[in-house]
This record gives sequence, structure tokens and C-alpha cells, in this order.
Amino acid sequence: MRILPVLAAATLSSALIAAPAAASTPVLGPTAYGYGGGIATVDATATGAGLDVLRHGGNAIDAAVAAAVTLGVTEPFVAGPASGGFLVYYDAKRHRVSTIDGREAGPATMTPTYFIDPVDGLPYDFQEARVSGLSTGVPGALATWDTALRQWGTRSLAGLLRPAAAVADRGFTVDAQFQQQVSDNLAAFGQFDSTKALYLPGGRPPAIGTTQRNPDLARTYRQIAAQGIGSFYLGPIGADLVKTVQHPPVSADPVGTWPYPIRPGVLTMDDLAAYRVRQPGPTVSDFRGLKVYGMSTPSSGGTAVSEALNILESANPSAADVTQVLHTYLEASALTFADRGRYVGAYTSPEVLKKLASDRWGAQRACQINPAAAMTKPVAPGDINASGCTPTAATLTPDNGLSTTNITVSDRWGNVVEWTFTLEQFGGNGMVVPGRGFMLNNELTDFNFAPTQGTAPDPNLPGPGKRPRSSMSPTIVLKGGKPFLALGSPGGASIITTVLQILVNRLVLGMPLPDALAAPRASQRNSAGIQAEPAFHTQYGPALTALGHSFGPDMAQIGAATAMEFTGYGGIIASAEPVRRGGGAAGVVHPTH
Repeated sequence: MRILPVLAAATLSSALIAAPAAASTPVLGPTAYGYGGGIATVDATATGAGLDVLRHGGNAIDAAVAAAVTLGVTEPFVAGPASGGFLVYYDAKRHRVSTIDGREAGPATMTPTYFIDPVDGLPYDFQEARVSGLSTGVPGALATWDTALRQWGTRSLAGLLRPAAAVADRGFTVDAQFQQQVSDNLAAFGQFDSTKALYLPGGRPPAIGTTQRNPDLARTYRQIAAQGIGSFYLGPIGADLVKTVQHPPVSADPVGTWPYPIRPGVLTMDDLAAYRVRQPGPTVSDFRGLKVYGMSTPSSGGTAVSEALNILESANPSAADVTQVLHTYLEASALTFADRGRYVGAYTSPEVLKKLASDRWGAQRACQINPAAAMTKPVAPGDINASGCTPTAATLTPDNGLSTTNITVSDRWGNVVEWTFTLEQFGGNGMVVPGRGFMLNNELTDFNFAPTQGTAPDPNLPGPGKRPRSSMSPTIVLKGGKPFLALGSPGGASIITTVLQILVNRLVLGMPLPDALAAPRASQRNSAGIQAEPAFHTQYGPALTALGHSFGPDMAQIGAATAMEFTGYGGIIASAEPVRRGGGAAGVVHPTH
């Protein structure tokens, strides 16, 4: 988001990274070419922090954590101690892809009717559920940071937190994107004293060009550095989080009006103490001789990307016919989202996941695609127990999440990290933990509030300790057993289609990686109208409309991806968005041009 000068390198030790010095190197741009490792994020300060670690001997995991904890400062509405997400890691020494599920978990007392108003028996409105203690799950961020470093890193978490704390103390310059995110949340933020004090100085969003500091977060980071993550999951930081959930810091003098009651949550210290990251095997599928690795449940991203690619491979549109490629991409997306809604949740069996990601299932679903005419949406899910084109009744599953961020990192040894994490909405549930400086997530609103699958079981209803389904799709593609591409994006349910479209752009249409990211996007999530950016609608809309596709209201932007391509002999292309969300920042250890 903030394209700032790269911070000059500072002296490092194995346990402590000094605060970055004044800027003296060129401005980071959205794409960097070179070797020796690289990093791409949405924010130049975070990219600079990770690049600094790589330049001083740290590996990809060290750099990824350095960037993640820095994003907790500079991108506080999507990242930080109360966030959670999914990490996919390629270990170059062992030639192995592993994952970490750091998704937030619900309280032990959660039931399928958790989001049903007991007064009228109807689901809460989304914003009523979001801006409340009910929406906050046990965060997985700190456990992910700690687990990744202990398993694969060379730096300590304490050493990576302290420079991020210095950034929080020093502050960063408020830009138009940051101000807009506060403005968009003004009514929600204005209901809570702790959030008002930090993000609504004088009762209004901070002015562009002012400095945003967060000394409370700096102290929180330093406490974790000194005491370990136990201070969060077992100690005083966690106790403050639970107090905020159970007793929201509602202001007696709010800014703006809020139409709903602020409901308390039921999260407890026992819930925090019970949290553990999971490390399921990655999803894996073949596409045109490449191995595509992604994240398993509770993320639906790995399975969905694999299924859609398999449908595309079976349909096999000609790369020379861009309209036909995009038509097939949109149809494959709709079919995949129908199956995702019916079958994929936190507890989906490995057998079902394997079938959904198989070539055979892709061929079964591809048989419904007519090159000359679009299907009527929503389409029906396939019958998992059948062997032909046998859809069942059509249903539509809502997805509300928008706010996420992504990191792509590699190092000189060939290790690769693809990591997507989030608070769910920009600004989470609107509450800053008093005295701690970080926002709470509203991740539990990723559950379906009520059954969505008719008479069939809904795989994404709330449950005790359950993790809600996610669309996060960190993806690593291997060619000949070695990394070829790594990519991921924010964007709620459009994450899946963003990652898929970038892969289609690069692998089917043959676009260079920076162009594959920059190209206009469209997202078909099994709805009557395609969500599209204006440039996509203008460029491709007429030809797709002639095939029977319908477009809904245009979206200003879809996703905000980061990616990396490995070009052989240690060469890399690190790429971030040139424009979306204010533009991202990429850097490499040894630039070539």
C-alpha cells in the first residue's frame, strides 16, 4: 500500500535485528528481477523488513515472519496478533511442500445456532454479528509465527518483533488508502473508546500525510518478545483480549451512529489455551505437467483452485481464442463454487477432498460446459457419488470476507513461502484491545449463519472449537520438482478466482508474470452476475455477453496479489500489484534490472 523508500540495512545478530536506518536506496516498485531471494507484499515497509533479513543471511521463513509482524503495524486492519491464516512452504533441502493452518477457532461453547437471534429465530444481520464480541475467534497468528520459526527458521521471534515494535513507535505516514479504510469503518470504529483513541483523532479519520503511531502495539510486541507467546495464549495479553470480547469497550460518546446492539462474546481463556496450529498435508493436483500445491481445509482454496484447473485442462480451450479461455475460466469457477458450497468445510473427509481435486472429477464437471453458451447460474453441485454429468439441486452460498493480505518470499537456498492471513473484514470487528494496540478479528462470521444447502448437510455451520471455511489460496507450483510459481491474494471469496485467473493468464494465455497480475479481473462465484473490474467488462464484456454471460455491478478492484516466478539458475521475478490497493512492493536481494 505505502510505496516508501527501502529502509537501509542495519546490523543483525541471530537474536536481534536493529531498527532500520534512514532511507538511502531506490524506491521499491511492484516488480523486481534478480537472484538471491526476494519478497513481495502489499506494503513497502514490510517488504523492506523482509528483504533486510534476506540480505543478512536469514531464510525465507525468517523474512516472511519479519514482514508479517511489520504488516501488523502498517496494515493493522488486516494483520496483527489477532489475525490468522494459512502458510504453504517449499523446503528446498527436502524437496517437500508443507503447510500451517493458523486459522482462527471458535469457542468451545459454539453451536450451529450461534448466529441466530434467540428473540426472533432469524440470523443476525452480517454487520450486527461482525461488530460484536460474537465474531472473534481464537487468533492463530502468534502460534503460526512461532511454529514456522521453530520448524524452519533461523531467527528468533523476539529478534523479529523488536524492529517491528520500533516501527510502531516511530510510526508511518498516513496515505489515501489508510485514510479511506478508516473512513469506511467510521461508524463501527466510533462505537469504541479504544478504537476512537487510536484511529479517530479528534473524532475523524487521520489526515493524509500525518504520522500514525501505535505505542501500545509496540509495548505488546516487546512483551511477547520478552515473555514468549505464552503471554498471549496463557497470560495477560490474552486476558485483555478475552475481556474485550466479553465486555466490549463501548463508548459513552460515540462517533457516528450504529443501528445494532453491541453484543458480547463468549470466548474464554480456556479457548485461547487450547489453541494449536494444524499441519495438514497440502492439496496437490496436476496441470499440464505442473504440480499445483495449495492449502487443505478449513481453507477451500487449495481444493477449489485444483478443481477449476482440472476442469479447464479437460475442456482445453485454445490459447489463441481469449474469449473462449475466459468463458471456460468463468464456467469452471461457477462449477467449482457449487461443489465448494456443498462439500467443503472444516471437517470434509480426505476422500471427498481428493475426489474434488482429481482429474476424473474435473472431466465430469467439464462435460457441462458448452463452448457456445454460458450455463444459467447458479449451477448445481455435482453428485459426488455419481460417475457422469449428474448435478443435484442448485444452491448459493454467501461469502462476506474482504480484508486479507498476502506475502510471497524466497531465499538464496531455494526455500519458498506463500502466506495469506486476515482479520476477515477491513478493521475486523471494530474493537482495538485497550492498552494493547491491536484490532480483533471477526473471523467467525465466515461461518454460514444458517443452513445454505437445502436438505443436504451444510459443511460450514458453526460448531464447538470449529474453524470456519476460508477462501485463502496460497499456492506453490512446481515444474520438474522445483518451484516455478508462487502466488496468493486477498479478496474474500474472490481470492480463489483471483489466484485462478492469474494462473490462467500465465499458464494458458502465456502472459509474463507482471502482466498476469496487472490484467483486469472478473470473478464468477456461481452467481447470476459476474463481478468484474471496469476494464475487464469493457474489454471482454461484449464477447462474453454474446455467449450468454451476465454481469453484475462492476467492482473497482478485485484482489491484491503477490507472486514470484523462478526462471532458472537462481533467477526470480518478484511481483506485486502496480495499482490495486495503492500498489504493492517487491524486492530482490541482488537486482539485475
